[in-house]
Amino acid sequence: MLQAISDLAVKFGGKLLAAIVVLIVGNIIVKAIVKRVKKAKFMEKIDPSVRTFVQSLIKFALYAILVVIIIGVLGIPMASVVTVIAASAATIGLALQGALGNLAGGLMILVFKPFKVGDFVEAAGASGVVKEITIFYTILNTLDNKKVTIPNGSLMNANVTNYSSEELRRVDLDFCTAFGTDSATVRGILEEAANSCALVVEGPEPVFAKVSGYKDNAVQYTLRAWCKSADYWDTYFALIEAVNNGFAAKSIPAPATNVNVGKE
Repeated sequence: MLQAISDLAVKFGGKLLAAIVVLIVGNIIVKAIVKRVKKAKFMEKIDPSVRTFVQSLIKFALYAILVVIIIGVLGIPMASVVTVIAASAATIGLALQGALGNLAGGLMILVFKPFKVGDFVEAAGASGVVKEITIFYTILNTLDNKKVTIPNGSLMNANVTNYSSEELRRVDLDFCTAFGTDSATVRGILEEAANSCALVVEGPEPVFAKVSGYKDNAVQYTLRAWCKSADYWDTYFALIEAVNNGFAAKSIPAPATNVNVGKE
């Protein structure tokens, strides 16, 4: 038995040692190539959404080549490897069904471009700024700076709302006042708030400020104004503050609240 072990060590020890050396050196070379690709000038000309995908694909291909080289160093016949892979293709396909779906989703995102890096999107139960699109996942940064990783397959099967795709967005705000308040005065305050806001721009429609409904003990007014997509939240809060100041200056009464006190 000792002699058999010794013969096997002599026969395969050299190949195993060579394979380990190839693995270590190959890993270093792959990392160096990927690093140089990231800094290459031609990568700067590629769309940021495609850039990360291409980098991930190159890295995957280089490691696949390294695995083939190691198999050759170990002396394993490639015909046997191909046979084993072909025989287990169905099992591997089922096991990697989710991964393949994510890969296909990543390709579809790059082809149809429902969003790109830097866009603010809402999809698959999450919302945030797209930071990176990889082979299998898309990474978002939420408004409160949390990292959300979403499988590309889920994104392609979900409704995606892209808030950054258009140059302009409309801000819709609702305000309520007490019954009996002069509607012309309230509309004037809303229009003045929108017209005096530097972030409001001329859009497809003029500034809208009208009575839009009734609630319990209140009249509802709706204000609509357009702004640049990047300025949406700044415009949103600026309009609320301006209307609040206008209501205070004109002493516009707030809706009354009824409180029923029961007796035992």
